[in-house]
Amino acid sequence: MAWTGYQKFLALMMVITGSINTLSTKWADKLESKGSDGEIRPFNHPFLQAATMFLGEILCLVTFKLIYFKTRNTGGHALTQGNQNFNPFILMPAAMFDLIGTSIMYIGLTLTYASSFQMFRGSIILFVAVFSTTFLDRKIVSREWAGIAGVLLGLVIVGATDAIYQAPGEAKGRNSVITGDMLIIVAQVVSACQMVYEEKYVTGLNIPSMQAVGWEGIFGFSVLSGLLVIFYWIPAPSHFGNNPRGTVEDAIDGLIQIGNNPLLFVAVIGTIISIAFFNFAGISVTKEQSATSRMVLDSIRTFFIWMVSLAVSWQVFHWQHLVGFSILLLGMFKYNGVLPECNLFRRNTDNVTQEEERGVVNAEADNPQDV
Repeated sequence: MAWTGYQKFLALMMVITGSINTLSTKWADKLESKGSDGEIRPFNHPFLQAATMFLGEILCLVTFKLIYFKTRNTGGHALTQGNQNFNPFILMPAAMFDLIGTSIMYIGLTLTYASSFQMFRGSIILFVAVFSTTFLDRKIVSREWAGIAGVLLGLVIVGATDAIYQAPGEAKGRNSVITGDMLIIVAQVVSACQMVYEEKYVTGLNIPSMQAVGWEGIFGFSVLSGLLVIFYWIPAPSHFGNNPRGTVEDAIDGLIQIGNNPLLFVAVIGTIISIAFFNFAGISVTKEQSATSRMVLDSIRTFFIWMVSLAVSWQVFHWQHLVGFSILLLGMFKYNGVLPECNLFRRNTDNVTQEEERGVVNAEADNPQDV
């Protein structure tokens, strides 16, 4: 079925805003600004960046409420259809999984490349499949296992390339990249827990998607705001607590850095706005098309991020990355049933069946008494 103009617009919005979200977050990590101690240093505040992500999710709830009140007397809107009577705290565990997973991912992003960050996020397919068979009693078919194998092979190639090919002129160190890649994989385990929880306990409640995302943003931002106060006083190793106080997170220093560098402010605002539009576009694509279409578009976003990272010299081109990305992309397509199935065996089976049927007909014609 051909896509409508609106569906094409949503797909384009999802790819662009999703790419902007990852790139703007990485751009912020690349920028330097004067901190609270008067010294210029790189912006390294993963927990503060996670808080901005939750602010973007809260914008989804604000948008939901505006649409709801505007259309409630005219039959409502497709984005507001669903159950409005539910206990918001049912979303609290999902928000906590989101908080932990996002924070770990942003720490990993500061240590590795933006393209590797996006590629390793594809490992979530494996963990969702395993958790689904364990907690949702879902059966994973052979096509999906083949896709998972392709994704894992692609990730191994990407990870090995990051670990082995570290030229002296490259900005990242080998230990930094390996640690960052591993943290991103750990984050996907947590994110998979979030998805399985939402499917088991939230989907059946028929909560509007934008409303669910918004409530998760409120819970996540509220809890993380309290944690930022605690992290302000907890000492951290020098390579982790890269702030004047040497603590896990110095949100005050981060806000001062944002205020002292207009480009850093633009990058943070880009993260907030892009995550809101990305969530809206992703939800809309799922409703207008399918979750498969959303996964395919997310794969295209990975390629776009990789190309931009190469163009702005955030990383050096290695042909092994291209091989790994291609295998990973094919694995995703295979898992989601986008690749055409091989029907040779099926055609042979159909031919045999047709020949058997013709044989039966001929036998009946030769022996009419058996009819």
